[in-house]
Amino acid sequence: MQINEFNEKVVPLMNRLLRYAGCFMKDRDDARDVVQDVLMKLWEKRDHFKKIENPEAFAMQMVRNRCLDKIKGARLVPMNREAEARMNGWAAADGHSSEIRDTVSLVHKMINHLPEQQRMVIHLRDVEQMEFEEIAGITGINVNAVRVSLSRARKQVREELLKIWENEARRGKNIGAEVL
Repeated sequence: MQINEFNEKVVPLMNRLLRYAGCFMKDRDDARDVVQDVLMKLWEKRDHFKKIENPEAFAMQMVRNRCLDKIKGARLVPMNREAEARMNGWAAADGHSSEIRDTVSLVHKMINHLPEQQRMVIHLRDVEQMEFEEIAGITGINVNAVRVSLSRARKQVREELLKIWENEARRGKNIGAEVL
């Protein structure tokens, strides 16, 4: 593979790889380092790249593995700062920005506490807008398992969020009753 072919096939994946690395890494610079490491590895292995059926899935898997290696080595808790900043930007555009920002932050924390497979699947499907087959290729699990993981992840986040909202509503009623 020549540099032109590499630039056409691999370099356009960089933004998606950065977002994906951001799911795992606490620091944006660490996510960039991971992607740079992966791009360097891909360049070193460029002669074997033609044998790969789905280069994007292969690159995403490399990013995932490199992030996990880095996290295990540093014993960091993965967080996605880029997604949080993006969601906070959406919230600021609305009149109820603090409520939306709080809810987005809460959902983000809930997703970060999901098991790794569910966290990865919900990110790839809902943030990266990937198809189930692509997610299966990246995660190494079959399509049905991807669907089940996504369903369970969404259900868990939804149930936890509803519990919190119900508790807040009860507290609001109790405070209102005390004032009267």
